[in-house]
Amino acid sequence: MESLSPNIFVTDIKQTVNFYKILGFTTEMTVPEDGEHMVWAMMKNGNVTFMFQTFASLDESDDNLPHVSRTNGGSLLLYISVKDIKALFDRIKNKVTVLKGLEKTFYGATEFTILDNNNYVLTFAEHDA
Repeated sequence: MESLSPNIFVTDIKQTVNFYKILGFTTEMTVPEDGEHMVWAMMKNGNVTFMFQTFASLDESDDNLPHVSRTNGGSLLLYISVKDIKALFDRIKNKVTVLKGLEKTFYGATEFTILDNNNYVLTFAEHDA
């Protein structure tokens, strides 16, 4: 295995793209390409890539993906390793919903956790060298 790029289903893709821009992500690709009426977008920040797809783009009668939930949020937490976590936290803390502020863990990481605009939980972590 070489990489993981989750495809996250969302209700409002433009709002999602704007939210992830706050976190420092850039838009790499969209469908359609002109960005109007997007149904899918790929965003990247460093080595982290997320894909976002609208629920509306899923055909309710589509038998290919019957197990994809049609609601926001999920029973998962996306854990993202970063450098200079304090700077990231200070830059976004007043622009996002912070679930847990900066704290040092027993396993040597400094972490904080936020809720994205689709109710997905993101934990950012910087590990001691």
